[in-house]
Amino acid sequence: MGDDGLYIKIPETSVREANSKAFHYLIKVLLIGDSSVGKSCILMRFCSDEFTPSFIATIGIDFKIRNVDLDGKRAKFQVWDTAGQERFKTITTAYYRSAMGFLLVYDVCDEKSFEDIREWYSNIKEHARDNVEVILVGNKKDMTAERRVSPDQGRALAQELGLPFIEVSAKTAEGVDDAFLTLARNIRDNMGLEAQPINKNTIKISESKSSSGCC
Repeated sequence: MGDDGLYIKIPETSVREANSKAFHYLIKVLLIGDSSVGKSCILMRFCSDEFTPSFIATIGIDFKIRNVDLDGKRAKFQVWDTAGQERFKTITTAYYRSAMGFLLVYDVCDEKSFEDIREWYSNIKEHARDNVEVILVGNKKDMTAERRVSPDQGRALAQELGLPFIEVSAKTAEGVDDAFLTLARNIRDNMGLEAQPINKNTIKISESKSSSGCC
């Protein structure tokens, strides 16, 4: 149960992995966007290298962990998958302040999910820390016959918002790791993260720049 009375699903395997591997960087990331754009599939592909075509809406918040090599240093990703339904927006925005970065996701086959990106970005600007990093992600690029939003449209919106942009496919895994690693490098470089010596008992991630929110 979370601090706000929200149920958070944290698999035991994620807890074991978190405790068994030390790291230099801790990267806290939220996936946000409309329901059914594929946030949960992106999370599963990145953290478990799995994909399922079955759609089950996320209820509140889901959470997974993955340890990766980031330019020769070990980075631990804590990735939070948020519900896209309107009734959960008030709950999920409570987690914005602790995030270091956001994957702002739309479905290239769904024009409305693309049109709603500006509203989601406004939520980030309102609720997240001032120096948070965001990347715009167009999912389902493998579904070429069903595509409704072109790569040029995605790039134009990203340029308007001042964000990096990438198209991915959770189904084929294309671009998924690149999206997370690009975001992690931007967090490391622009938020002033310093790699800490690995210590079995205590690991702290320091930020050289001040921020308006807590970690």
